[in-house]
Amino acid sequence: MTQTLTLTWTTVCLLDRLEPDRGVAALVDGVQIALFRTADGLFAIDNRDPVSGAYVLSRGIVGSRDGVPTLASPLHKQVYDLRSGHCLDLPGVAVARHEARCRNGLVEVRLRQEG
Repeated sequence: MTQTLTLTWTTVCLLDRLEPDRGVAALVDGVQIALFRTADGLFAIDNRDPVSGAYVLSRGIVGSRDGVPTLASPLHKQVYDLRSGHCLDLPGVAVARHEARCRNGLVEVRLRQEG
């Protein structure tokens, strides 16, 4: 049985520092994440592309597919659901997602790690 371990909230930046529909990379508790601000909310996923292994997802293309907020990898263009991390193009492939929120104008991330 897999158990999800949830760590504490970490302040990453001011909300105003995030440009809509553009990603930024951040280091949270030693984990590279890709953080996105979209019309649908804030999203945090691992910055590591699960297909190529490169840390590039923060440079991906934000969009939507059938109303689902998505991110296309900048390398091979696989599309990921920003809400779940699941790849919409390759069954069984996913990127780890993390919780993101804004409190008092500050963006905070809480890592979710499988263990």
